Amino acid sequence: MIRKAVLPVAGFGTRCLPASKAIPKEMITIVDRPVIQYVVEEAIAAGIREIVLVTSSNKSAIENHFDTHAELESSLEKKGKHELLTMLRNLVPDNVNIISIRQGVPLGLGHAVLCARPIIGDDEPFAVLLPDVLVDNSANAATDLAGMLAAFDQQKVAQLMVEEVPWEQVEKYGIVAPVGDVPAANESADLAGMVEKPKRDAAPSNLAVIGRYALPGSIFSILEKTPPGAGGEIQLTDALETLREQSGVQAYRMQGTTYDCGHPLGYLEATLAYARRHPEFGEAFQALLSRYQQGA
Repeated sequence: MIRKAVLPVAGFGTRCLPASKAIPKEMITIVDRPVIQYVVEEAIAAGIREIVLVTSSNKSAIENHFDTHAELESSLEKKGKHELLTMLRNLVPDNVNIISIRQGVPLGLGHAVLCARPIIGDDEPFAVLLPDVLVDNSANAATDLAGMLAAFDQQKVAQLMVEEVPWEQVEKYGIVAPVGDVPAANESADLAGMVEKPKRDAAPSNLAVIGRYALPGSIFSILEKTPPGAGGEIQLTDALETLREQSGVQAYRMQGTTYDCGHPLGYLEATLAYARRHPEFGEAFQALLSRYQQGA
């Protein structure tokens, strides 16, 4: 099974400005924790034990969040705030390592993934999780990430997690072209190709790539040779197309719900969804919602 994951967190987060001007977009909170923590928890729950953060010089807050804060922990201990102390010490389990590596120049998602090569190596498969997207599996027995990693383990073929989106919104996404029928939830299908933001009448399906990948280590040698594409950046999509031609790529259809927290409306929707079921604040939050709805 895949035990390593790459989280590209070096971007500027321009869609979240001005909130992301001085604070990394990944550190903007959903209820009581930053977005990046939800994604790390998702990875750990799926069996990931080594997480590589591809960062930049202005993202030290992310590294600090997962590091030990001796002064704060000492203060909490002296004040008898043992519940908070335990929570801080359990942000990352002892059997999970979080490693950071810098992306010196922002040259695209493909380049960010390539930056993790010295840590991952060319002989081991790994996952890529985009921290802009939260995958909510609270209503499901198992997580979509765990299912996708199991599919990779069984098929030995790269997996792209996809979700069904409304046909009128396909122009906003990277859309996959499955070979044959669209796969059922929790199943994979071979791909004939991928199309970036197609017109509705040209879209091969309404299955959108949502920012979760299971990839073989061989993707690094492909990325190394991939020329700059859209926007003058090294695109992961271009490397995946080469990988598809060489050894195949499959789409794994998810069953949960996604929230694009790189967009203000997606962030607000995620806040509503997670706050309503929060074990401590959920009931009071729903009362607040009712109060505002009555006053509307």
